[in-house]
Amino acid sequence: MNFGLIGIGAALAFGAIGSAIGAGSAGMAAIGAWKKCFVQNKKAPFMLIAFVGAPLTQTIYGFILMNAIATAAEAGADAMLLLSAGVLGGAAMGFSAMFQGKAGAVASDALAETGKGFANFILVLGLVETVALFVMVFLLIVLG
Repeated sequence: MNFGLIGIGAALAFGAIGSAIGAGSAGMAAIGAWKKCFVQNKKAPFMLIAFVGAPLTQTIYGFILMNAIATAAEAGADAMLLLSAGVLGGAAMGFSAMFQGKAGAVASDALAETGKGFANFILVLGLVETVALFVMVFLLIVLG
């Protein structure tokens, strides 16, 4: 059995797990922020949905990495490379999504309360996402 093939599924699975946790965290905070706005008869900013959706891209990155690992497996790449790339790369992308969701949760609360700072908050989420992009790109180069 080629244990390297576990990396194929792990890349997508760990990225998706992080996306689910991140989107769930940001989603709960957005709902709470909207509730606060409704109770205070304030306009509830729809743009909070951007904070909720931001962690979902790491699932796409996991899918791209999964395909690269599968291609490398077909080309006869080392099993440990495949396993490591999938498990560690997927985990790194998953953690990026998880913490992006936590940042999105705080951003939801702040934007709903103040009505200001959307661009700043999106920049922070983008910086957290950059970790996942770097991991994906660097592993694509290694799997080459």
